[in-house]
Formats: sequence, structure tokens, C-alpha cells
Amino acid sequence: MPSNKTHPPLLVENLTCRYETREEPALRDVSFTAQAGEIVLIAGTSGSGKTTLLRCINGLIPRSYKAELSGRILLKGQDCSDRPLAQISQVVGTVLQDPERQILGAYVRNEVAFGLENLGVPREEIIARIDETLAYLGIEDLKDRETFTLSGGEKQKVALAGVMVMRPDIVALDEPLANLDPASAREALALIRRMADEGKTILIIEHRVEDVLGIRPDQVMLMEEGRVTYQGSVEGLLQVADYRAVKLPAPVVIERVVPEEVDAAARSRPPKANPEGRPLVEFEGVSFHYPGGPPVIQDVSLAIREGDIIGLLGPNGAGKTTLIKHAIGLLKPAEGRVLLEGKDSHEMTIAEMAHTVGYVFQSPRHMLFAPSVREELAFGPRNLGFGEQEIEENVRQALSVVHLLHEMEQSPLALSFGQQKRVTIASVLAMRSGILIMDEPTAGQDLANYMSFMDSVMGLRSENGREYSFSAIVFITHDVDLAVSYANRVLLMSEGRIVADGPPEQVLADFGLLERCRVVPTSLLQANLEHLDKTGAFMRAEALGVALRAA
Repeated sequence: MPSNKTHPPLLVENLTCRYETREEPALRDVSFTAQAGEIVLIAGTSGSGKTTLLRCINGLIPRSYKAELSGRILLKGQDCSDRPLAQISQVVGTVLQDPERQILGAYVRNEVAFGLENLGVPREEIIARIDETLAYLGIEDLKDRETFTLSGGEKQKVALAGVMVMRPDIVALDEPLANLDPASAREALALIRRMADEGKTILIIEHRVEDVLGIRPDQVMLMEEGRVTYQGSVEGLLQVADYRAVKLPAPVVIERVVPEEVDAAARSRPPKANPEGRPLVEFEGVSFHYPGGPPVIQDVSLAIREGDIIGLLGPNGAGKTTLIKHAIGLLKPAEGRVLLEGKDSHEMTIAEMAHTVGYVFQSPRHMLFAPSVREELAFGPRNLGFGEQEIEENVRQALSVVHLLHEMEQSPLALSFGQQKRVTIASVLAMRSGILIMDEPTAGQDLANYMSFMDSVMGLRSENGREYSFSAIVFITHDVDLAVSYANRVLLMSEGRIVADGPPEQVLADFGLLERCRVVPTSLLQANLEHLDKTGAFMRAEALGVALRAA
């Protein structure tokens, strides 16, 4: 598509979109302009229309997702509604929220080459552009890796490479930080700022609003129920956005909080971990490596005890997920042993272990398969021998916790990524396992939803009064604030080893150690440490604001 210097790269006018399978529009009368070199942050709750907006801009709607559109979208001054997707992709490059849906090649170099090969670019130029793009992103060392061996964060970077090698004018990023450790997220954001400074137009959907604010977006759009409810500067957003729905910097929340509106859930803290509690899962000198590969876990010894709420933090590739897969029987130790309530995992089947340990995968696509959400949730309990009446009750209770009762008859694969994450969590809740292990439970979730379901998971009552209670909870996370708000014990992993284990107030106070583990202190962590002598415990920003006013 030829360049037109007199027109902005993107102009959206009065855009309305309704999916064929839905009665209500997903977008309503959206208008905005994005200039060359601008970063546009698009924020809002799950289901507010953010991803639908990107699908309209990059041409997936109506080509891949059937929907009715009105209004217009101009790319570099031209209406591309009748252009093929391959042509649009040369102007608008998109990195999807779940990189596994985007990666097709068996090797990184093949994946990055895919788009150029489809355009018939000469082989010599493809090779040169691959090398140039990988160097630009700082991932030259991944060039010959098999894509299935990559961590979630590495896959995200490879997906971005596959887009950048096409040299698009507009780069659309859907939750680009969701699978990245804090230091990698900081590096990715610096790269995004650099791309904008070099003239790219950046559209970024992100629930981690506070992180994106650090790279000074040029304009912010706040969406709600398909409409743009705010459009303007960052300063304006900080004043009008609901701090319970959009994750704002802790000092802003502390300043704006209305004490009367802070509910019991926000004020609550988990009970202290008991170092003498009954051991539920024990690792004894566990080491593991994949065939032909280097060690992934090295001589790990620890116990998950009754009453533990563990936040497991560490960089991409530290071995966190591999460690947890040993606790649920998906992997067996190469050295050492894992005991589940005193029984060696080598002597147990995965089905036997599922009675005690429920696991939520990082990627929903690894779990979802049933034709409806109802059947998805019923599958596990049915295979564990639950009665049909109990299954039905558990399904409804679990869906109420994650606010998806109205989606019960929908196909889980037709839901948004954030909704799919909640379905996977609900599927484990429905099995009533004693220990709940979650891999990145908040990735792709808006603040209100993830706080609500975390409150429910932690033992607070669901909407109709039934309590969920787990003997122990473990969550792998890159979200430091999740550990600050909910954990009573923090484990830090690096290079396959546990390098710190203790109360969050102790482990997260060592900034030097955090830096070595690629964990970046947040404004909430810093505010809690600053006022710890007054509060005596870590707490959420709104509760901290109330406590400081009462002090």
C-alpha cells in the first residue's frame, strides 16, 4: 500500500460492530485518530470491546470473525474494507494476547520467515530481515530454537518478531505484557517506546496500565461496554478512571480512595503461614531436565503446608512451571522425590493426584475442549466420580465465583482470552480439590475480575453464600502486586533453584535479590514497605489508603 504523507496512519470514524452471534453491538460509535510516532493505550475491563476494535483495524473482522460493521477505517488515508488480509497485514502488524495462537513454525527462524515467504520475498532478503529483526529485539540466541521449547515470554517476543519483520506502519499489541516477567515487561515497554520514537504508530491494549504509563503514551482511550468513555491525556485518566476497575499507580489510589466504599474483601489479609503446618506436598532434593537439555530444576527441597498461600515468582525460564508440574504428577523427578500427603508421586497416577491437587494451566488452550462451558466444568468432577446433582451444583457455584454464569451454554473457545482464563479456573473449582495451583491466574484479566475471583478463591463467600476452602493455594505469577495482596509466603526462583522463601514482607523487601530475579518493585510494594511500621502487614492500595487516613 503506497504511503500518503498527508494522512495519518490510522483514522477510525463512527465505528460500530456487532458479531453475528450476538444481539448487542460489541463496539458503538468509536472514533479516534492515531498519528505516526504515537502510542495509544486502550484500557478497559474484559469484554469492553478493546480486542474487537483491534480486529476491525487489522482486518480480522469481518474476514475471520463474522460481524456487521458500520462507520469507516482509513489506513494511511485509504479505505481497505475490500483489500485482502495479506495486504492489510503489511500496514497493521498484530501481536495476539495468546502467542500460542500466532506461532505456527516449528523453529523460530521459520516462524519469523512465515509472512515474508507468503509474500514471495526473495530468500536472501528474508534471511537478512530475520537477522535484522532478531537483533533489533535482542533475541538472536533464539533463532535456531524449536518453538515448543520456548517459555511464554520467549514466545511473545518471537510473535513480535514475526510482525516486525513485515515492517508495518502500525503495530497493534493485545496484552503484550501478560506472559512476561517484570524485567522482560520493562524491556518490552522500552522497545515499544523506541519503535514509536522511530515513527511507528503503536496501539496497545493492556490491563497493566500502571506499567504502560511509564513509557508516556500520547493518548489514552478508556472503553466500557463498547463505547469510548474517556479519550485524552494520562493525567486526565488518573482522575476519572475507576481505581477498582483499572489498575492505577498505588499513590493515586491511596489519594483517591473513599473509605466508605472499601469492602471487607479489600481490607482482609490472609492468615500468617505456619512453618509447622501439616505438609501436603514435599519436594526432597528434586532435580529435573528435559531429554537432551540442561537442568531445569536443581536440588529443590521445600514443603507446601496446610494454610500456605504461596506466591511463586521468578523470571521466564526459571523453572517455576516445571516445578509445579512435579506437584501434580505431569512430570516425575530425575533425582529426588515428590511426596503428596506422604505418598511418593512415582507410585501415584495423575488421576489419583487430581483428587488432592487441582491445576490451572497458564494457557487456556491447554485445557479447553468441550462444546459448552457447562460441559467443560462437568468433565473433571464426572471423571472423579461425583454424582450428577453435585456436579450441577458445583458447576453453578464455580461459575458464580468467576462471574460467568451467563456464559454457561457458550462454547469456551468462542469466549475472550480473559473469559477463557476464568473458565479454566472454574473447572478446577468445580472439582473441589484440596490444593489449588494456578499458573499466571491474572494474566489477561482486568483488575475488577481478578480481584473478585481471587477473593472468592481465598475462601470468601460466592454470590449465593457457599464457601470455597482450600488446604493450600499456590500461584505462579509475574504480578508482584498479586503476591503483595494475597500471599502469606513468597518463593523466589532463579535458574532452577529456590533462592528465597519466607513472608512477603521479608522476601520482597530485598530489592537487590529482586533485581537478580528480574522482579521489578511496584508502586504498591514500595508504598507498603514505606508504611509497614504503621500497618504491620502488606495490603491492597485501597486498604492502605484507609489505614493511613486512620493512623
